Amino acid sequence: MQNCPRCHQSIHRNALNCPHCGTVLKAYGHPGITLHRAEEDNFLCQTCAYHADDTCNFPKRPHAKDCTLYQDVSKPQLDANPIYTPRSNLLQSIKFWFQRNPALVALFVLISASLLLAVISR
Repeated sequence: MQNCPRCHQSIHRNALNCPHCGTVLKAYGHPGITLHRAEEDNFLCQTCAYHADDTCNFPKRPHAKDCTLYQDVSKPQLDANPIYTPRSNLLQSIKFWFQRNPALVALFVLISASLLLAVISR
């Protein structure tokens, strides 16, 4: 559960609008994207990482009060669990390759079995 930025009532985290005051909580047309809002007279750009490194191309910059791409500059941007983790040993790498390529493994087994049968049947 989280709180509404306007009325501070408890709301479900997947809610599109606040059921108490009607504030839009998610981006229009994109219900899975959070709509970040500035508090009171502040602007989001003042604390946004994209504004700090000058990669923001939002038309309302530097006076944006709401934004879907807002990234707080004070919070770490690196993911604690990266998608790719290098494998330390060869056995683990080979096991992962077999899991990712079952069709090639099956084809190799069929070719090997047919060659073995051809050699034995002579």
